[in-house]
Amino acid sequence: MKITVVGTGYVGLVSGTCFAETGNQVICVDIDKKKVDKLSLGQVTIYEPGLEKIFLRNTKEGRLTFTTSLEDAIKEAAVIMLALPTPPGEDGSADLQYILGVADHLGKIIKDYKVIVDKSTVPVGTADKVKAAIAKNAKVEFDVVSNPEFLREGVAVEDFMKPDRVVIGTTSERARKVMNDLYAPFVRQGNPLIFMDEKSAELTKYAANSFLATKITFMNEIARLCELFDADVDMIRKGMGSDGRIGKRFLFPGIGYGGSCFPKDVQALARSSKEVNYHFKILDSVMEVNETQKLHLMPSIKAFFNNDLKGKKIALWGLAFKPNTDDIREAPALYMIKELLAAGAIVATHDPEAMNNVKKVIGDTITYAESQYDTLQDADALVIATEWSEFRTPDFNKISSLLKNKAIFDGRNLFDLKQMEDLGFHYVSIGRRVVKQN
Repeated sequence: MKITVVGTGYVGLVSGTCFAETGNQVICVDIDKKKVDKLSLGQVTIYEPGLEKIFLRNTKEGRLTFTTSLEDAIKEAAVIMLALPTPPGEDGSADLQYILGVADHLGKIIKDYKVIVDKSTVPVGTADKVKAAIAKNAKVEFDVVSNPEFLREGVAVEDFMKPDRVVIGTTSERARKVMNDLYAPFVRQGNPLIFMDEKSAELTKYAANSFLATKITFMNEIARLCELFDADVDMIRKGMGSDGRIGKRFLFPGIGYGGSCFPKDVQALARSSKEVNYHFKILDSVMEVNETQKLHLMPSIKAFFNNDLKGKKIALWGLAFKPNTDDIREAPALYMIKELLAAGAIVATHDPEAMNNVKKVIGDTITYAESQYDTLQDADALVIATEWSEFRTPDFNKISSLLKNKAIFDGRNLFDLKQMEDLGFHYVSIGRRVVKQN
């Protein structure tokens, strides 16, 4: 099948590459000529494990190409996928200007039947708006389909190639057949293709992400309660997770969720609810708790230094909002850095992938180290903000020798309390007892 993917951001590039991997002819379109040139030269513009290998294979075989010309890209395409940004506006609503702008242009240039797919996460009713924008100028038949993605950064290629489910919103039998043929190679193991109407598909994506954000936030609230009751959130997590009705995933407490999906989608669903005069109270609480959770460790850090961080050097491990990505959107680490700098601290950071992205945002207000241990030289304490695998079993003797104080503030609960006690660290984590130095 010939497919055009409009937008080469995270969703567009992963989707286009994975569709090419199953033998489709894919053309990706972007208005950013520099990005298109890089991609055409074989340079992957995002970090995602496993993506580069199949990207290079499919560009080499000619199944995956890039252009800045939308008109050229859609000439022979059966399916046109819109994978464009929908950033939150000041009021929390999703900004549809990019999608509707492309839709308006498509109406003027399509010459035969096309299936236009909303791949971006969009509010309920967007398919109708896209259809109306195209219909203003279109002289041929077309269908608009809602096909939200459920990709987890860090395992997006696996998620795409072997999806738990594929949600497709369409009331057109013609479009249904096209989408069924397109996704058949991805669901050979029996995972479902779930067809529904367009509005239900649009709401499904928001509902799924908002529920997961709520689950994370609930555990963060339980963790706060554990600290007050002197209980252990890890034990509670295991007790809860063994209940098949609840499940084990998304029960790990930490310093809040971030990234491109959860914050934006929760906010957008809350805003969409208000537009139909419904107050989604749970989501208000989720957003409020998550904002404060990002700075949950700060009172403990300040208390350790008697509320005087001026001139103290703090080593910070992890900048990305989660491991195995370079995405720093709404990353808790950025909130902590801002707070530490405001208190007069000096911040030295290390992240395996995200340092360049942070430098573009906050520049040289902090230092960037080549290794996690380089951050520790003459540092007064260590803060962990992202659970990269390489941070899980560090050389504690080396940490001890480099830090001025054997103090670790762990926002991801990486280490065992007994081990920290035996090693003589002052160790503060989330929802567990504080280990104090002997």
